[in-house]
Amino acid sequence: MPLQIPEEEIDTILEVVGRYPEGASISDLMEAPELDFARRTLTRRLRQLVDEGRLMAEGVRRGRRYYLPKPEETLSSTDIKVPADKDDWLSPEAKGIRANVTRPVNARTPVGYNADFLDSYVPNETAYLPYELRRRLAKIGQVGLADLPAGTYLRQILHRLLIDLSWNSSRLEGNTYSLLETQRLVELGEMAEGKAAEETQMILNHKAAIEMLSEQAEEIGFNRYTILNLHALLSDNLLADPAAGGRLRRRGVGIVGSVFYPLEVPQAIEEHFDQILEKVSAIQDPFEQSFFAMVHLPYLQSFEDVNKRASRLAANIPMIRHNLCPLSFIDVSQEDYVGALLSVYELNRVEYLRDLYAWAYERSAARYKAVRDSLGDPDPFRLRYRAKIGSFVREVVQSSMSRVLADHWITTNAKEQVPESDTSRFVQVVKAELERLHEGNIARYKLRPREFNAWISGWK
Repeated sequence: MPLQIPEEEIDTILEVVGRYPEGASISDLMEAPELDFARRTLTRRLRQLVDEGRLMAEGVRRGRRYYLPKPEETLSSTDIKVPADKDDWLSPEAKGIRANVTRPVNARTPVGYNADFLDSYVPNETAYLPYELRRRLAKIGQVGLADLPAGTYLRQILHRLLIDLSWNSSRLEGNTYSLLETQRLVELGEMAEGKAAEETQMILNHKAAIEMLSEQAEEIGFNRYTILNLHALLSDNLLADPAAGGRLRRRGVGIVGSVFYPLEVPQAIEEHFDQILEKVSAIQDPFEQSFFAMVHLPYLQSFEDVNKRASRLAANIPMIRHNLCPLSFIDVSQEDYVGALLSVYELNRVEYLRDLYAWAYERSAARYKAVRDSLGDPDPFRLRYRAKIGSFVREVVQSSMSRVLADHWITTNAKEQVPESDTSRFVQVVKAELERLHEGNIARYKLRPREFNAWISGWK
């Protein structure tokens, strides 16, 4: 399996090679300050880019030189790798856009932030997603829980989603944790050997952010509190300036591998951020709302970093509030995701990202339908007493009760707080939940690892 090279590294290598029309040697590239690689690492990167057709090479050993493909040698849009090695999920418009944004950086026209792109969108009149597509997504996303409190479905599949979304969203940032390694980190707190601390932190931050969305499902929305705090959790311990977490950007930023130059004036960033929140909040269709967030939050580059991660989780807010299948970016390739965003940044075109969004949602819906089938229909009793069951479990753990003390406390308080006809079943359910409690599912009850660890030793 080829090494997954971060897209930013690829773009930097291509840009440096492009400075040498007659071809660049390894020695030429080693002198470029942007390419801070060991010689062996750089050689592997170059070999893979040649294999993928993104670079051409001539000569051997010391005489080997690398250069960008000539126009007639460049990969066509149908040659670019896409999910499942097929591109029948892409419309003709999207294929044309993909061919445009996958050209070398020096062949694309520099552009700045276009305020008209946002201004021209009228909620519930403008539609990035056609009506028929929204109707299809709504059909496959339904799980039969639309009338229940927000977040009901999320809590049913929370354990699986914590792993899936944390892994896939991190993977799209170049994180090299495997799915199994992610599962062990999320469930047991076990860090994978040989991984950078930043990669571990990234996954743990996703876990914390998803837990926030679950815990506050009935309060979250496209408002400053939700988006700023979502960013703060996702960027925790990852920013050069710790105070920048959850704070709108106050300085200019660049996007490696793109000819798009984001806004730099803090006041303008703030105004457009508020405008985005106002418009997305007014959108009635959950899928259009979700997709709008995926388009405009990263386009504004509201924060110094971690914008794409924040937009991917924010895109799930309507799914959580309407008890729809979540979007966990299963099988989405980094190449397609970055290319689709570049089409927004540089061309203000949404067709590529739209097709990727629809394809990805269908994959996610199929995934969670299988998960739901394995779980069976939700227990009406547990749904009715969900909040009270949670409060009982939380009290037992946070008070570090032993089994004997917990049995007495649960029975006594259940008689006072639950109708007599349901008391016996309620007590059984609470006790069963305590027996099933482990490090990987304590977020369901708003518990912290230190609280769980302090309780479990006495419970055993």
